[in-house]
Amino acid sequence: MTQSVKALLDEGKLSLLQIGTILVCWYMNMLDGMDVLVISYTAPAISKAWEIGPEALGVVFSAGLFGMTIGTLLIAPYADKIGRKNMILLSAVMMGFGIYMTAYAPDINSLMIYRFVSGLGIGCMLASTAALTAEYTSDKNRDFWVSFVISGYPIGAVISGLVAAKVIPNEGWEAMFLYAGIASMTAIPLVIFFLSESIHFYLTTHPKNALEKVNKIIAKLGGNALTELPEKPAKQAAIPVDKLLKGKYKKPTIELWIALFMAFAALYFMTSWIPKLATEAGLSLELAIYAGTVFNVGAFFGIVTQGYFSSKYGLKKTIGVILIFTAVLMSCFGFFVGSDIILFVFGMLGFGIQGGFVGLYAFAARMYPSEFKTTGIGWSMGSGRMGAIFGPMLAGVFIGMGLSIGANFLIFAIPALIAGIMTWINSSEDVS
Repeated sequence: MTQSVKALLDEGKLSLLQIGTILVCWYMNMLDGMDVLVISYTAPAISKAWEIGPEALGVVFSAGLFGMTIGTLLIAPYADKIGRKNMILLSAVMMGFGIYMTAYAPDINSLMIYRFVSGLGIGCMLASTAALTAEYTSDKNRDFWVSFVISGYPIGAVISGLVAAKVIPNEGWEAMFLYAGIASMTAIPLVIFFLSESIHFYLTTHPKNALEKVNKIIAKLGGNALTELPEKPAKQAAIPVDKLLKGKYKKPTIELWIALFMAFAALYFMTSWIPKLATEAGLSLELAIYAGTVFNVGAFFGIVTQGYFSSKYGLKKTIGVILIFTAVLMSCFGFFVGSDIILFVFGMLGFGIQGGFVGLYAFAARMYPSEFKTTGIGWSMGSGRMGAIFGPMLAGVFIGMGLSIGANFLIFAIPALIAGIMTWINSSEDVS
């Protein structure tokens, strides 16, 4: 990015264009959270209606997560080629179609296919919105705004949980997917008409009328028009993954991937199985759904708090402390089963695990340059998604074996602890 544009973003006040970009990206992540968690909220009802066990549900959860992994690894990086806005639009279409059609799934195999399709869109969405937000915010406040945008994720999960508690008992689990699919489709015109493309994308790829488009954005940012575009960088590979594992990026990339793999394994163990585990802890179906809702309310505050303290004290220490705290709380979970404060504990777990893992998105957004930022974020998330596939599937086996809820949380406290340590010791020179 040219120095004048960088200075305009770093030193100027937030413009309406930047605020609009942040809010649209936040909304897209809110839909993301709704679409990810709707399967968790409907899982007990699907299990009862179809008479399937936890092992089969674990495979369904993992089918969606596998789609997210493919989306982040193989599709999201093309945002560096076709633009962030186009990728976000494609993601919204895949999400809306997959979620809506899930309502008509006649069997477990169809359910897996539709969850995979919606997972593709979800995986692309998070990486693209994080990259676009990072490129429209100042260096000083970038960590906060990237975390804020992703805080839409638990808000969507909360709304989905509140609706699920009312809709599922009265209209059935299929209605939840119909409503979620329709809500996701509302994002398509929003992206088309209100979301701006990354200014960096125009500066580096030189599409048709790039200078005119760049100057329109600069005018909205309150800057002076450019007379010419900077020299176009040398053509690079379609997906420049090799750059992530070369030179100064190699060691911190591997450390970040390990941290994300472990954090996602712990996170998706909880997000996928909280309603089911909560019912086994003695809560009614309605209260079990609210347990997931409380978890995500805690997540919202954890993400925003993490973003604030990361801006003041640095990402490494903040995320490391939060994830280690979460590991300690998870290891003690068995002591709270059956107590009156169990819902509060779920909220604190959401505060810790989601605050920590979202901070790792901001970590990736800061660590990689704009030339392959979406690729860096996408492949970092992809490594995390591998953990997300592993976590719910392994938990399904443990639950099917009869392991207690406390034992499950104790087991998954280990990856949370490893994630915290790997983040704290990350060797990146570009992230403090």
